[in-house]
Amino acid sequence: MTGTAQRIHQRLLERLVPTRLQVLDESAAHAGHAGANDTGQGSHIRVRIASPLFTGRSRLAQHRLVYDALQEFMGQGVHALAIEVL
Repeated sequence: MTGTAQRIHQRLLERLVPTRLQVLDESAAHAGHAGANDTGQGSHIRVRIASPLFTGRSRLAQHRLVYDALQEFMGQGVHALAIEVL
């Protein structure tokens, strides 16, 4: 896991107390695309997550919880965030 992915993983553990969590840095697959950086890391992240905080919430509300937890990262080089609620 890259440094950005590790920090995102830790933040989600702290904020959303997930029962399942996988954070994947897919940046290398997007090299040369809009938003990609020179390192091939940290710009395109996929999160697969299950959390009791999602119970009874719409998919949009679940995604908002994830985005709210990770807002800081969006301003620090994360260009694309794919969220899969499990």
